[in-house]
Amino acid sequence: MADLSPSLLAALGVPGGTDVLGLPELPRACLLVIDGLGWELLRAHPEQAPFLASLPGRPLTAGFPATTVTSLGSLATGTPPGAHGLLGYQIAVNGRLLNCLRWRDEEDPRTVQPEPTVYERAAADGVHVAYVASGQYVASGLSRATVRGAQYAPADALGQLVAQAEHHLRERSYVTVYHPDLDSTGHLYGAGSAAWLHQLRFVDTLAERIAEILPPGTGLYVTADHGMTNPATKVDVDAVPALRDGVALLGGEPRARHVYTAPGAAEDVLAAWQSLLGDQAWVYRRDEAVAAGWFGEVSADLLPRIGDVLAVPFGDLAIIAAKAEPLESSLVGMHGSMVPAEQLVPLLSVTA
Repeated sequence: MADLSPSLLAALGVPGGTDVLGLPELPRACLLVIDGLGWELLRAHPEQAPFLASLPGRPLTAGFPATTVTSLGSLATGTPPGAHGLLGYQIAVNGRLLNCLRWRDEEDPRTVQPEPTVYERAAADGVHVAYVASGQYVASGLSRATVRGAQYAPADALGQLVAQAEHHLRERSYVTVYHPDLDSTGHLYGAGSAAWLHQLRFVDTLAERIAEILPPGTGLYVTADHGMTNPATKVDVDAVPALRDGVALLGGEPRARHVYTAPGAAEDVLAAWQSLLGDQAWVYRRDEAVAAGWFGEVSADLLPRIGDVLAVPFGDLAIIAAKAEPLESSLVGMHGSMVPAEQLVPLLSVTA
């Protein structure tokens, strides 16, 4: 995921871009980000996405955790999570739990995400840069952390997304179009459900319509931020005292938990979580996860944002907290883990 934006910059001729993915040189690039469209899900349902299924492409790895906040940070900066600092859905920042999707004014976005964005780099080289997405996100902390340097173009319906993309694809331009509805449908009804399949058909139409309005010399690239699974088993941390003992803050999400422990309690928490969950989840200390490269190279000042203990289900399991997180705990479709169904996302392309 972190290789895509630097490759797009190189294709546009922006200094410092590195074409790791071998993209062709073109004056215009349109990146369509379909939230929640996993590679395995797309390949399993080609009949519901005939246009997308017809495009040449390959899978990319989202990075850890496989969640919107982290992947949008990697796309925005061209760096892995350990550099941009958006290390999960909920992370500890200055001793408090920050929900990075609902984030407004609790923390300064430039401090939380300190890296320059690819949009700033492109704009400094004279590229027209636009970010097309729902108007409800324009003032969010996540947008202010990740969309710096782009002109935010609000669009709250499929037709508006296409029209804004068409408007902003100019002589030399970099336009990102972000669409969240497949993800939200999967969360509520499950990936692969009837509702999800109908939504996939709409997404396919969106991609096809954008492809039809591309001016000559434009590359359209379709990707996603993560895949999705429907875990059948849920372990409720709030109902198991042994999983709450010694835990100061519970971060992350049900498929990728950051567990921040009380002083001196880390080893006891690690032992308890390994004993209760170790047959269905990777349960590691922070230093073990960092040494294994889960987040890429991590800046020293960002280490405290990672849980003292990390619990990442590889089995059919969600680690919920029904009392503390009633909404998140009720979801059907989930993501965040390092299994292929959640990690692999498409990179599809078409050139006008």
